Amino acid sequence: MQSTTMLHSFKLNNEVEINRLGFGAMQLTGTGVFGEVADRENAKKLLQEAVESGVNFIDTAEAYGPKLNESLISEALYPYKKGVLIATKGGFNRPGPAQWIPNGKPAYIRENIEGSLKRLKLDTIDLWQLHRIDPNVPVEETLAPVAEAVKAGKIRFVGLSEVNVKQIEQAEKIVPIVSVQNMYNLVTRQWEEVLEFTRRRGIAFIPWFPLASGPSKFQDKIGAIAKAHGATVAEVALAWLLMRSPNILLIPGTKSISHLHENLKAAEINLSDEECKSLE
Repeated sequence: MQSTTMLHSFKLNNEVEINRLGFGAMQLTGTGVFGEVADRENAKKLLQEAVESGVNFIDTAEAYGPKLNESLISEALYPYKKGVLIATKGGFNRPGPAQWIPNGKPAYIRENIEGSLKRLKLDTIDLWQLHRIDPNVPVEETLAPVAEAVKAGKIRFVGLSEVNVKQIEQAEKIVPIVSVQNMYNLVTRQWEEVLEFTRRRGIAFIPWFPLASGPSKFQDKIGAIAKAHGATVAEVALAWLLMRSPNILLIPGTKSISHLHENLKAAEINLSDEECKSLE
């Protein structure tokens, strides 16, 4: 584990310093991550409040909505505050609510990149992530237009999502990889090998589903620790992730401004080694 002095920031690619507690915008969509968010004005205020509260890493994707989430972010935050990094993703077809079909065809990836640039009102996407590797398309073909976009200055950094170590190493032969976004939380720990690999390499590890679809699932396990710190179960779950490894960046999402502030308080919690071990 690490000291609290290491809890607050991470240098992406050892270049760009960002706060380790970011914001995931996926929930700011309709049911099944499809269609428009129910209360657009509230969503805009939430995004603005996140940035005003010190969040400078916001994660979105072409597939959220689809497309509508990126447009919402630019409507709420453009022109972007200096230092705010918008990360997006591409590589999914979304025919309907809760339907996710990988599409790694080069033409589609190129279309995703160009569309994200327009919707986010950016000349350069700071971090573009391949949402999933398409099992039907060689990753070399999928990432070819990404490498072209990097060379053209349309993408600064590239990341991957839901990948193993072998897949990261394969992708690195085509384009440098600075981040990996895999499912990881107190309950779901199957990517320990990837976390360790990225830690050694200085690659950011971005857990999605950091609260395992509701912290009440492990209330009994961490309730006592939360009580001792005067915190919520969710805050402790996020604090554990921050202390788990210095390369972890968190992107908890919410539709509530009060929950946003609750999540941000996780950075103030200093769990003891004993507490961390009991949670593991």
